[in-house]
Amino acid sequence: MTLPNDNMTTEMLAAQAHIWNHTFIYINSMPLKCAIELGIPDIINSNGRAMTLSDLVNALPINNNAKTLNYVFRLMCILVHGGFFNQIKANDKEEEGYLLTRLHALFGYDEKDPKLNRQFNEAMASDSQLVISVVIENYKGVFDGLKSLVEVGGGIGIVSKVIVDAFLEMNCIVFYLPHVIEECEGSKNLNYVGGNMLKFIPSADAILLKWVLYDWNDEECIKILKKFQARRREGR
Repeated sequence: MTLPNDNMTTEMLAAQAHIWNHTFIYINSMPLKCAIELGIPDIINSNGRAMTLSDLVNALPINNNAKTLNYVFRLMCILVHGGFFNQIKANDKEEEGYLLTRLHALFGYDEKDPKLNRQFNEAMASDSQLVISVVIENYKGVFDGLKSLVEVGGGIGIVSKVIVDAFLEMNCIVFYLPHVIEECEGSKNLNYVGGNMLKFIPSADAILLKWVLYDWNDEECIKILKKFQARRREGR
C-alpha cells in the first residue's frame, strides 16, 4: 500500500474537514434556536450568577427527569463550545455552572455604547444600500401605486432614502429605536419616528421589513405580520 505524501495528506484532510464543517454547520444554529425557545439565556441572566445544570433544568418549562438532564447537558456543552455560555464554578460545593458570555448583550449594548451603535448601523447601511438598489433596478413594479411606506426597523434610513430618491411622489417613514434615529434628519418626503414596533407602528400603504423577523420564532413572526397587516388596512 502506497501512502500519499505529506502535502497530499494535508490537502485531503483539509478538504474532508471543509466538507464536514458544511455538512454539520447546523449544529451551532439549531442548539442556539432551541436554547432561545426554552428561554435559557433569560433564565440564566435572571439568576444573576452562574447556574448549575440541575437548577437550570428545574427552571425550564419542560419535564424534569434523568433524560432531560442528559439532553440539556449535551445542549449546553455545544453552546459553551460555541461561545454563547461560559462554564465556571457555581458554588462552594465546586459544582460547575453556566454563565452568559458577552455575546448575549450585543442587541442591547449598542444603546449604551455610541461607538458600537455607530459601527453596527454603518454595517447594516452598507448591506441595505446594495439590496434596495438591486430591488429597485429589477423589481421596480412592486412600488407601483404606493403613496406612502413605513420602513420598520429601518436603522438610519438608507433603504428609505433610496426609495424616495427613486419615487419622488412617495412619502416614507423610518420607524426604529429612538436612540438609533435621534440624530437622523428627514426631508420633504422622508420622516423619522421612534418607537417600539410591538406597541405601535405608523400607518401607510405598505410596510417594509428588512433583517427584522430573523430575531423571532415562527409563531411570533406570524403575530407580528398579522399586526402589521391590520395596521396597514387601518391606514387605507
